[in-house]
Amino acid sequence: MIAPRRLLLLLLACTGPGYAQEMHDHDHGVPEKLGTIAFPISCAPAVQQPFNRAVALLHSFAYGPAQKAFRDVAEKDPRCAMAHWGLAMTYFHPVWQPALPPETFALGQKEAQEAVRLQPAAARERGYIHAVALLFQANPALKPEQRTQAYEQAMAKLASEHRDDLEAQVFYAVALLSNASMADKTHARQKQAVAILDPLFKAHPDHPGIAHYLIHASDSAELASHGLDAARKYASIAPSAPHALHMPSHIFTRLGLWDDSIRSNLASEAAARAQGDIMGELHAMDYLVYAYVQTGREKEARQVIADMKAMPKLDMTNFAIAYASAAMPVRVAVEGEHWKEAIALAPPQGAPDSVAAIPVWAKGLGLARTGRADDADAQAARLRAMEARLRTSGDMYWADQTGILATEVAAWATQARGNDAGATALMRDAAEKEDALEKRPVTPGPIVPAREQLGELLLAQNKPGPALAAFQDALAQAPGRAGSLHGADAAAKNP
Repeated sequence: MIAPRRLLLLLLACTGPGYAQEMHDHDHGVPEKLGTIAFPISCAPAVQQPFNRAVALLHSFAYGPAQKAFRDVAEKDPRCAMAHWGLAMTYFHPVWQPALPPETFALGQKEAQEAVRLQPAAARERGYIHAVALLFQANPALKPEQRTQAYEQAMAKLASEHRDDLEAQVFYAVALLSNASMADKTHARQKQAVAILDPLFKAHPDHPGIAHYLIHASDSAELASHGLDAARKYASIAPSAPHALHMPSHIFTRLGLWDDSIRSNLASEAAARAQGDIMGELHAMDYLVYAYVQTGREKEARQVIADMKAMPKLDMTNFAIAYASAAMPVRVAVEGEHWKEAIALAPPQGAPDSVAAIPVWAKGLGLARTGRADDADAQAARLRAMEARLRTSGDMYWADQTGILATEVAAWATQARGNDAGATALMRDAAEKEDALEKRPVTPGPIVPAREQLGELLLAQNKPGPALAAFQDALAQAPGRAGSLHGADAAAKNP
């Protein structure tokens, strides 16, 4: 049961211009206002508008409703190959991980094969179908990244051959994002996508995919300000799509615009709950907790966590659900330096190592920060074991992130033993490794950036000058973070 004050805030977040009418316009929970799409196909004229609507849903990552919409098109026109292209595309999640979920791969493959079998006469449509068939080709030896790279190349060819096809340009841009490396701090593919999408955004300001993918392409410290116009616009383009209401907060978070982020995620949480989108609801709640913590609104953050805990049994096989449910309590405990609370945290039952590592890290920090260095070392060892398992499974990104968490715990345990130099060296190592990686869209950022922790460590060692430099570096990457601001203020007052 949602607390009355929280319920009021959720309702207020959803009372922007037109929202109430759009909620009345829903057809059994499927949103009606989704932006403007014109994607001409050679199927029966009667399915053209329903197909456009299905593509609009797809662009806002409303995968469940999009599947229903494309299936309706296929039923109305059994010869419509592009309906099966659309169905296959709902099983490809280009900026999420994994992009091709193993549990639904066979479903996407079946739809791609049906699209190939139907073979439309239009060469342009065959290009789309060829590209999605590469994603789902029947070759078990192919790695997911080989599939997405082949798809990107096919979409590049289609976009080049059909420069007047708006959707080809947009789908090529998001194909680039599907292959953007988290270790590429030059953001080369993101900048390629921005170069495609920028002029399109000016020419087609009500297209949901253009605004959406501009936000994803700009979701970095370097590019965030470039995505602000799209962030301000996207929610008004597709206000009935929960993800469209949430996505602006990726940019707001990057820029430290906490009140904007709170409004965005309150609206998204309410819309996702109304549509039964549990993953979208929890994702918005996690970003909401993060923003509440940065503004000192711990009471509100704790109420969000209480609402999460009151939800029916959550599916820990869904990474986004598992991540949000594990991260929210950790954010409040660690950022508030509630060390006894942090020590008591445990991983959600059934969560993967990449998620379970977060509360284990919090426990290790709590033990180290209360002087229990040996017990903290035991948690660091647990994290190293998780890191090893993740590497063995081939999940190198989360293995690297888990290794960073282990090093942070080790640094604080070393500090608890009075070894200032050793602690500083470990935390600098963690900060450098974290700086070399981008965050995944699943999270607003590290619970506490390693660079910020380095500042805290140096303050504890009575080294205000180096501490101030560390906090300033942290703020350059994550403007407006409360811990870095307070730390920088404390360091500046004690030169």
